Amino acid sequence: MRRTKALAALASGAMLVSLAACGGDDGPGEGSGEGGFQDADETIDKDPTAQGPAPEVEGAQEGGTITVYHPDDAGPEDLDPTNGWSVTGNSIQQALTHRSLTQYRRDAESGEMILVPDLAVDLGTPNEDFTEWTFTIRDDATWETGETITAEEVAWGIERSFDSETFPSGPGTEYTKHFFEGAEEYEGPYSDPKAAESFEGITFDEDARTVTIKMATSFPDMDYWGAFMAMGPAPLGKASDPPAYGTMPLSTGPYKVESFRPSEELVLVRNEEWIPESDPARHQYADKWIFKFSADPTQTDELMLSGNTESETSMSASITSENYENFRNELGDRLVQQSAQCTSFWAPDYTKIDDINVRKALAYAYDYESAWTASGEVPGVTRVPANSIMPPGMVGKSDYQVDGEQITFDPDKAKELLAEAGFEDGYDIHMAYNTGSPTTEAAQQQLKRGLEESGFTVTEYPVPIETSLYTIWTDPENKTNKKLNLRGVNWCSDWPSGLTMLPSLLRTGATYNTAFFSEEEMDAEFERIPTLPVEDQPAAWGELDERIATEYYPIIPTAFRNDLFAFGAKIGNPTGDGALGAPNYKELFVAP
Repeated sequence: MRRTKALAALASGAMLVSLAACGGDDGPGEGSGEGGFQDADETIDKDPTAQGPAPEVEGAQEGGTITVYHPDDAGPEDLDPTNGWSVTGNSIQQALTHRSLTQYRRDAESGEMILVPDLAVDLGTPNEDFTEWTFTIRDDATWETGETITAEEVAWGIERSFDSETFPSGPGTEYTKHFFEGAEEYEGPYSDPKAAESFEGITFDEDARTVTIKMATSFPDMDYWGAFMAMGPAPLGKASDPPAYGTMPLSTGPYKVESFRPSEELVLVRNEEWIPESDPARHQYADKWIFKFSADPTQTDELMLSGNTESETSMSASITSENYENFRNELGDRLVQQSAQCTSFWAPDYTKIDDINVRKALAYAYDYESAWTASGEVPGVTRVPANSIMPPGMVGKSDYQVDGEQITFDPDKAKELLAEAGFEDGYDIHMAYNTGSPTTEAAQQQLKRGLEESGFTVTEYPVPIETSLYTIWTDPENKTNKKLNLRGVNWCSDWPSGLTMLPSLLRTGATYNTAFFSEEEMDAEFERIPTLPVEDQPAAWGELDERIATEYYPIIPTAFRNDLFAFGAKIGNPTGDGALGAPNYKELFVAP
């Protein structure tokens, strides 16, 4: 899963948040009185029997408005659930507006996230070899119109995820297209409407209220994949036609969309047709949610530290490094550090920078701490040095070092490697970055300086602030992208498995393979490992991670991440969501 905050991606090393931990030894510890550290989980437990209503949050009350600031984060580009694959958008919509087959619930005692049913009555029923899954859709879940969600609408919503041309940034490009039967031939209902009439990879039985999904290969993780909005319903026919549907989609959760201005603001109000008894994890405490995207980091810090009336019912999804100590001192347990299984990368173009020593030289040319600090991150807290593709806390991770020890900023070492590769006179780098944000531009200056001190010559392509760098990096036909030989990607696991890291970033043709890495032998491994016994897969992914890095070094891990969330004095139950590495929107409320 990618982070929406792509504006600062190359500059800051900002990463996508999803499931689990970056380790908590570098931040304020739980119970320290200086803020709450909330670690995510190495594995996610499951409770297939969980039913609604969700357990009440202690002290929770109804009413009030919660305002959420996302500094330097443009938020989701649209609200179509089939297209949702960014942490910012997913964490909001999955918690508040859009339901799917399964979901996550935070255990009040342990703080751990648990996979529980959502629109399905349980976590699904697979056949013996996990090549077919059947989900029974509950009969008390409704649209915001009050109409009951049907099995046909769920099947239609899932079928939309086949359409990679219509939803090129959606998660179906990775999981539906690689695991669902028929995906090699069927291009989706919008790109291939004639084939849609006879497509049988997904079937439904309205009387039994079941949806059955056939797999092209064994897929034991289908219950985790079921937690994505793309595995939820859509209105039948033209009512859900893109791109119009993405501007004002129908809600199935406790809140519905009142207004949406991309890159600016999303306003949610109560969905009076949502039935709490149908939902094992969500609540409807606040009357209204206001999400402010692309917020100014300095102004947001000032608001959250002011203690004024506006700040009391507000929260910020990030803070700046310069105010970190102030937040620790002033907010105490209302400053929450949430870990996540995430890694940020520089992605040298594998088709252009074809010498591994040049790629290693780039790793030594990255001025890590200077760039992190300039971009508003807190070294050692929100950003820690990375050594691998798979992040800490992920089962099977190999603790290798490509060069025998942790790579740090070392211009002399970079120059040595360039000389070994035959580039004593330097090497040209072409990179894009977004202008308009002081932190983004400051971090870019640090990265450019580090590259130039290390023997590289840098050509920059500033991109208008309204444009996400991902729209450039993931489009091979983009004119700017064709000029680049250095990109970035910020990635977190979609669930705790190397399956959701390595293939998504390095499989030939994968949407977020921004390095354009392609090796047939590695592609074969990406296909082989998911067919292994479930208990053997974690170690196999860890071994492949190390092998790819040591043999090819196609992408440069620049940071593992934690997040800092600042909660106002009247935001009740200030906690994080360890399944998405985001604020725990499902259980927040306004206290008196």
